Amino acid sequence: MSDFLSLFQTYNVPAAFLVNLELTFWSLIFSAILGIILVLMRISPISSLRHVASWYVELFKNMPLTIIMVFMVLGAFAQLKLKFSDNFDTNFFWLAVVGLSLYTAAFVCEALRSGINTVPLGQAEAARALGLNFMQSATLIIMPQAIRGSVAPLGNTLIALLKNTTVAAAASVATETSSLMSEMIEFRPDVIIQIFLIFAFGYVILIIPIGILTTFLSNKLAVRR
Repeated sequence: MSDFLSLFQTYNVPAAFLVNLELTFWSLIFSAILGIILVLMRISPISSLRHVASWYVELFKNMPLTIIMVFMVLGAFAQLKLKFSDNFDTNFFWLAVVGLSLYTAAFVCEALRSGINTVPLGQAEAARALGLNFMQSATLIIMPQAIRGSVAPLGNTLIALLKNTTVAAAASVATETSSLMSEMIEFRPDVIIQIFLIFAFGYVILIIPIGILTTFLSNKLAVRR
């Protein structure tokens, strides 16, 4: 037990989880914005917009997140000189946020599109009969109902995003959980089981409430037809 407690005295485990939560928070915001734009493009009457959104979703859905993170460091930063800050940690934090947002937006788009499929076709036809244009009918009629119908897949996307933040180590974010866990195992291999349990239970504590809240909201906001 003393060895277990000494880990918390030597390493700042809560701070590492806080970094992952910050990555999740900012990536959630940006991926939600991009995901909404993409889903509007996918249901747009303009075929070129539909094709662009479809290509984006298929590209990022089928690309490993690690590849995206490595590109953000070796491609966007080293070659394209994309830079957010002169501070090393801050710069790579935001590079990781960009990579996570680009990747997660594809899944947000698909989650919202599944919600749109639950909206009866008559809703869009009624909106057109009232003289609403595409953007008006999409934002005022279709999307509010689609969001209610896609709470469960959006919750699953959020859970996946939280777990995916551990890949930020590939973008040189050195203060998040996977980096700290590697450091702890390297210097304290005598308590490797305890180290694993710390991070495993840490993520369980974070993820279970999200699952419970998602289930509650999904039942509460479900559209009764």
